[in-house]
Amino acid sequence: MQELFKQAQQMQKKMAEIQEQMAKETVQASAGGGMVQVTVTGSMEVVDVQIDSSVIDPQDPAMLQDLILAASNEALKKARELKQNEMSKLTGGMNIPGMDLM
Repeated sequence: MQELFKQAQQMQKKMAEIQEQMAKETVQASAGGGMVQVTVTGSMEVVDVQIDSSVIDPQDPAMLQDLILAASNEALKKARELKQNEMSKLTGGMNIPGMDLM
């Protein structure tokens, strides 16, 4: 029982290290042929949005909104994949319920 507790503590420590690392890792996605780029950390924080001035059309704000949404969603998807890959390293590829990096 004591060994199991020790293993749980080690895993908890590794998870904290991974969470810290994930906050430093970034992924980027773009939409509209690169006209809108969004950068997200591995901890799911949007840290940068770049918009090419040529897509800023006051007559069509919906298009820009769609591009921002598309790039943001793709960047968040990449960040989730990065997070899953890191968790997989920790768990040896096993999907353990409740073992999620927030």
